[in-house]
Amino acid sequence: MAEEDQATDLEELARVSGSGKPFGITPEGFVPKPLARLLDEKKAAAQVLFGPDVDLTAGSTLRKILEIIALEEARAWVHLGLSYEDTRVSTAVGDALSRLGAELGLPRPHHRATGKVTLKLVGELPPDVPEVAFARGTRLLTSGGHDYFIDESATLTPATRQVTVAVKALAPGPESNADPHAVDENGTTPGRISRFNPADPRTDTLRHLAKAAGMEVVTIEHTTATGGGEMYWSDSRYRDLLLAHPRNVWSPETLRITAALVPGVRHVLVKDLFGGLDINQPIFGSFSFLERLFSQERSLGNPFFCTVLVAPDEGAIWDGPGQLHDQVEAALNQVRPVGIAPKIEQAQQVSVGLTCKISVDGLPIPVGPPEAVKVSPEAIALKSRILDRVRRRVQALGIGEPVRYSEVLWAVMEEPGVVDARDLMLSRFPRRLASVPLDGSGEVPQSAQVLAPLQDVPISPTEIAILVDSLQDIVIV
Repeated sequence: MAEEDQATDLEELARVSGSGKPFGITPEGFVPKPLARLLDEKKAAAQVLFGPDVDLTAGSTLRKILEIIALEEARAWVHLGLSYEDTRVSTAVGDALSRLGAELGLPRPHHRATGKVTLKLVGELPPDVPEVAFARGTRLLTSGGHDYFIDESATLTPATRQVTVAVKALAPGPESNADPHAVDENGTTPGRISRFNPADPRTDTLRHLAKAAGMEVVTIEHTTATGGGEMYWSDSRYRDLLLAHPRNVWSPETLRITAALVPGVRHVLVKDLFGGLDINQPIFGSFSFLERLFSQERSLGNPFFCTVLVAPDEGAIWDGPGQLHDQVEAALNQVRPVGIAPKIEQAQQVSVGLTCKISVDGLPIPVGPPEAVKVSPEAIALKSRILDRVRRRVQALGIGEPVRYSEVLWAVMEEPGVVDARDLMLSRFPRRLASVPLDGSGEVPQSAQVLAPLQDVPISPTEIAILVDSLQDIVIV
């Protein structure tokens, strides 16, 4: 009877922890046994088998054998825990997370390839054209037809006849890695970034100059291969995508995720006016929930319309055959049921600028006249880093989200070496209007609106903010 009691006690000891909580798969998740608990169980088993007076001191042979066995079991418990976590999207990592995503029909996306090219001004500009400016997002093409875009603004002048700019592939994946020295079987170099995209309206001025001069005014020199397209999204970013991915056949969220994964899309907002409560209806709040419906059910024989508001990313071209509008429409046609007709619209981009005076400490900024300081390479590099921080904050905003003064100030002050930012003011272009003249009698002002200090930039529900590159608006004092 005593041996049965000892066996029962041993099984209970193997099943629960010292705090009374069970090991293995529990309602709180997987709980592995610690090494100390495993060793206690082995010592208890040895006392049952060999008697309570068996030598289990630290120097005994049996104790060493039990410690080795407990260590191997602890490793097995760790691997069991990892195997259990690899079965869930919320806890899986690495290849296990990729396999779960592939089962959901959403493989782990790639990053976009990046690199640098040099823009060169050839010949002379007309007297009425002092410079050739390239906005961020200006599209480029490789000889093989892969799309790239300029990832920073640049300006060519008679004094600055060439400039090296960062470029980024429009579509993610290793196939967008462009090697200018790779030669195909035809003797050509399909990976060389060699021309501007003729479908990009941002290059209209450049094409007019080339037509007037009878030759290319700006050439592209690509000597170093781009890379990074073979890299995959991080676990945290991929996990967020999988957790947000809807599991049902049809919902507004399905449209949003599908459109958001199209290359060149920055943000998507689905407006399904009849898919939820409309608190603006006069009937809302004046009836019993158990006696009446919110609205009449939709007739299955009539099409159902919703609006998909898409904000293009930098480098995207909205209109034109095969451009972003057509790509989003083709993607949505793969997931929408019969009778559901999404209307695709482009979100209006609102340019946001900032002006401020900053003080620095511990940075190699040269001293001297203000005009000499602001054109120094160290000052330009510092202001570029500040603008890049602010740009990342603005790029993270969605459709209808205002640009908050506090977030911009925080981004400026987060740059190492910046100790003070004074007279920070934000501006909005185009100017937000209280009303728009509909009879054609008045003119819509197109000037920028400089906001008061501490004031956020207002953004309407159909607009999205983009940051304007303006290094001269940041002054180092």
